[in-house]
Amino acid sequence: MTTTVKKLLSIGSAMSVAVTGLLVGSGAAHADPVWHQVVYIVTSKNPTYVDIFYQDQDPTVYSDYSHNPYSFTPQVHADISPDKPWVQPVNLLNPDQWAMVTATTGRAAPTPGGIQCNLSVDGNVVVSKNGPKGALCSLRTW
Repeated sequence: MTTTVKKLLSIGSAMSVAVTGLLVGSGAAHADPVWHQVVYIVTSKNPTYVDIFYQDQDPTVYSDYSHNPYSFTPQVHADISPDKPWVQPVNLLNPDQWAMVTATTGRAAPTPGGIQCNLSVDGNVVVSKNGPKGALCSLRTW
């Protein structure tokens, strides 16, 4: 090989390494959001029928939520008992702001032993509540 060809190959290799470094390095400044696994559980000591509302997504801005909270909190109706809990996993970016589940028997008589809810984040139960006609488990401070 001639000296000129060797120099061109050397320059080409150096430019290739530099361009590759720029392409790889430019994406590192942006971090992906961290999703948290939230699991809602509602159960009772005796068979009963409950209405449940739960937060299933993070609103982009609070005003979206305040103008239409039911678009972020689906309602389900469930027959529950000790051996048949209602369980709903969701993924939230900010569970401290949005994680919430509430269950109530409505106008029915109080359930002996009551209704219990549990809210876990990333495998750890962080809220557990119970009440005779319903329960609210929430991480919200508002």
